[in-house]
Amino acid sequence: MVYLSLFFAALLSATLLPGSSEVLLVALKLDGHQGVSLWLVATLGNTLGSCVNYALGRYALHWQHKRWFPVTPKQLNKGQQWFAKYGKWSLLLAWMPIIGDPITLFAGIMRLRFAVFLVLTAIGKAARYAILLGLLGVTVG
Repeated sequence: MVYLSLFFAALLSATLLPGSSEVLLVALKLDGHQGVSLWLVATLGNTLGSCVNYALGRYALHWQHKRWFPVTPKQLNKGQQWFAKYGKWSLLLAWMPIIGDPITLFAGIMRLRFAVFLVLTAIGKAARYAILLGLLGVTVG
């Protein structure tokens, strides 16, 4: 049940919804749970949450002309230009607060190949959790 909670916390925190899986990860590690298992579960959940953003981005433009669409044409254009400039490698930073979720969303909007998206996003997310656990004295790998 503990790992399932971490999985969903990590998944939700990677979507456009607010949340933080790092606090739960640290608390669970300090409570004695195995670091490698925590790392795998958090990485998987967080990566899958980013896949939700990718899918939303992939299909978001179907509704861009609706009045309720949450992004203005100017914001959309700015985001597309930003992703075109920094490209796929910016996905290594998809774990970062505030900018990470939009990066994964715009990867979908820009129709980046999903396999490339998945690999780069997973690398960044895995590295973040490994560093966090490393700060607690856990070796991953």
